Amino acid sequence: MMKLLLHCCCAPCSIESLKQFQYEYDITLFWYNPNIHPFTEYKARLNCLKEYANYENIKLFVVDFYGLRYFISGINGDFKGRCNFCYRSRLLTTAKYASLKGFDAFSTTLLYSPYQNHEKIRSIAQDFSLKFNVFFAYKDIRPFFRAGQERAKKLDLYMQKYCGCIFSEQERYIKKRGRVI
Repeated sequence: MMKLLLHCCCAPCSIESLKQFQYEYDITLFWYNPNIHPFTEYKARLNCLKEYANYENIKLFVVDFYGLRYFISGINGDFKGRCNFCYRSRLLTTAKYASLKGFDAFSTTLLYSPYQNHEKIRSIAQDFSLKFNVFFAYKDIRPFFRAGQERAKKLDLYMQKYCGCIFSEQERYIKKRGRVI
């Protein structure tokens, strides 16, 4: 069976992602998320993923790097284009690690979310696939979003309310108050 390195942003997004890849690949979960802020959110998501990986008895490799300064300097004031930097940094590290450690393929749980730009994720990942000579396993997992959310609730997993970056957290509060950014 081919070996897949699956980048994970959180445990709830991992549920259906694992399910969709499990019959084709021997999966190792991968944590690298310098975009997640504040620190308490970063730790909550990481700890929940560790517990979930243990629950599922699946391997997890963690790059424990809280990257507030890295993320802020990386977007370089391009607040609207911050997702591009976010996707690039996480997928670059995932593809590079997959290549170095002999994985056949890599993918990401970002493909689970209907709130992410799939075409941009796919394009960036395919570029890194060529650069590092490791297959990018694309699957559109969005149709399973609600099922995954329900399963996460039943498992009593930590459920976040924003993608992870400090700017998306701000946006959720502004939207609650009815203001437009």
